[in-house]
Amino acid sequence: MRVISRLGDLKAMVGEELAVSTWFVVDQRRINQFADATGDHQWIHIDPERAASGPFGATIAHGFLTLSMLPLFIQDALRFEDVRMSVNYGLNRVRFTSPVPVGSELRARFRLVGVEEVANQGLQVTMEATIERKGSDKPVCVAETISRRYV
Repeated sequence: MRVISRLGDLKAMVGEELAVSTWFVVDQRRINQFADATGDHQWIHIDPERAASGPFGATIAHGFLTLSMLPLFIQDALRFEDVRMSVNYGLNRVRFTSPVPVGSELRARFRLVGVEEVANQGLQVTMEATIERKGSDKPVCVAETISRRYV
């Protein structure tokens, strides 16, 4: 867990790796819950028997499930002490570069790409998130995530 005491300190950290989260398991229960929440019940995600003979040998997580774990990774890896409110502002780029088989352990690395001042004593913070799968050299997702944080 990296603690950022003052939001204004971020400006000097552009280009740095800010933090790395701990590992989180993507189990079938999480995949099924995501399928129910989104209505994406494709067999490659929710049918272990059929997926066993499919291209990956097991069910795989939805790409958007992997992406939706960003808030979990961020909350695990970073704490801003003087922030009264944070909002998700969006994404610049997202790539799903490798599948996430059921049972995978994932973590995220966050590199600070940019910081801009916004109204109401806020900063727009752009971070590159690289989501890794334990045991793989290739990331499973790379995304630029944008948040607005207010003191």
